[in-house]
Amino acid sequence: MKNKTVFIPVVTAFFTSFAYPQIELPRSTGNQIVSHTGYTLSYNEEHEQADWVAYKLTASEVRAAMDRTNDYRADPKVRTGSASLNDYKGSGYDRGHLAPAADMKWSYTVMSESFYLSNMSPQKAGFNRGIWKGLEAQVRQWAIDNNSVYVATAGVLKSGLSSIGSNRVSVPKYYYKVILDYTDPEIKGIGFILPNESSKSSLKSYAVTIDEVESVTGIDFFYSLPDEVEELVESSVDLTLWSFVPYKSTAGGGTATQCLGNTKSGRRCRNQTKNELGYCYLHDPSKSVTKSLDRLDISVRCSGVTKKDLRCKRKTKSPNGLCYQHGGN
Repeated sequence: MKNKTVFIPVVTAFFTSFAYPQIELPRSTGNQIVSHTGYTLSYNEEHEQADWVAYKLTASEVRAAMDRTNDYRADPKVRTGSASLNDYKGSGYDRGHLAPAADMKWSYTVMSESFYLSNMSPQKAGFNRGIWKGLEAQVRQWAIDNNSVYVATAGVLKSGLSSIGSNRVSVPKYYYKVILDYTDPEIKGIGFILPNESSKSSLKSYAVTIDEVESVTGIDFFYSLPDEVEELVESSVDLTLWSFVPYKSTAGGGTATQCLGNTKSGRRCRNQTKNELGYCYLHDPSKSVTKSLDRLDISVRCSGVTKKDLRCKRKTKSPNGLCYQHGGN
């Protein structure tokens, strides 16, 4: 599906002065609503997966540092029972995250809950580890650029899909993601519909309006917004308002991409990285998280490691023992 680029008028901060609780939640599709600490989902028993997973992602959450737990398991909150590990075993499909683990690094609980199988969908390896992963990283960058974004995502669930496992977990042919930036200086929205397959195309080529995603999925996103705001952000998309980072597929080969960080002079870092967040070892935001904001009384040698795998020789008073180039404060 080709992208539709239309000029969208800037929505002023007038609307942001009002509070809209649970703005991230789409209108109920009649399925079971399951709330976890970091995200909420609508579980579709017919397809044994969520027809939407929704959450708010902030810049501080993106910069958090919790390690992956990799504790894939059934979701105890799904009353009818979620998919199981055996459904995916030997299927040839990845257990593809809907709410990405890399978006849930801000606490052990939310990280662990991201591995519930209710948050998984059967994805081809080249898709899950390639362009889908690239889109997830792009959304994290937008959360940093805009301080926070609202995200809703899942597979496009239709009748007649093939399935895997004894629970007959449907294999979507397409996946969608919709993003809302509800902060100053402009309010804007964008959607994506991507086929469940490897791709070397740019993410921009899959960009669509949120209205188009609603038409394909039958889901009403961001319905709690004022009508005039909902119409503006969902009916058109201006790609010039979104800072796209050139994407290179990492499927199979682990191709490095240019770091998303900026140098001290304000220029784009030229280092290449395979980090899933898109940052090199100098700018990895996860390394900037500290347990205390108190400065050390004396300088200590930085505990960071250089590109040559040698101990950094700089001195620091940062509470995490790192100099400024390795994520110190």
